[in-house]
Amino acid sequence: MKYLKYISLCLILFLAACGGYPIETNMSQDVADFNFTTQDNERLSLKDLEGEWWIADFIFTNCTTVCLPMTYNMSQLQSKLKKEDLDVKLVSFSIDPDYDSPEILKQYGESYNADFTSWSFLTGYDFDTIKEFSIKSFKNLVAEPQPGSDQVIHATFFFLVSPEGEVIKNYSGVDASEIDVIVSDLKELN
Repeated sequence: MKYLKYISLCLILFLAACGGYPIETNMSQDVADFNFTTQDNERLSLKDLEGEWWIADFIFTNCTTVCLPMTYNMSQLQSKLKKEDLDVKLVSFSIDPDYDSPEILKQYGESYNADFTSWSFLTGYDFDTIKEFSIKSFKNLVAEPQPGSDQVIHATFFFLVSPEGEVIKNYSGVDASEIDVIVSDLKELN
């Protein structure tokens, strides 16, 4: 009996040290408080997402490279989450807020068949704000376009955020095979 208590105590301490998640994690970063504008000209804040698992990414609508597969993959993820009856929010932060108005984001989301009841596209801040937010909260590179270009430089991750607002894992947003990994992780967590 003593041996069993010792094993139980070790397991509890191990899980507490690892964040207690039943999946392998590769991040532990708190999301800074935010309150931004959605594609429907409404507000979405970190507090609104409290108690929910959510997936975040950073894109912009006039991107000519990586945002295309990222947004397509997010759309595929939304479909799979619905099929699996997983209630998970998706949040795409625009990193070109000067161009990406709520109306443009709405058209962009519609072009990927986004269900806006669970997928929000955010804007309503300046570039420096989203750059700092992306780097500090997600350890996600965002940089100004090169001279003569309108293409913002950014990393291509999807981020899994806990109901407490902690980023616990990142995935490749351009690799379609990661969609199944995300769904599998979310099944373990729900």
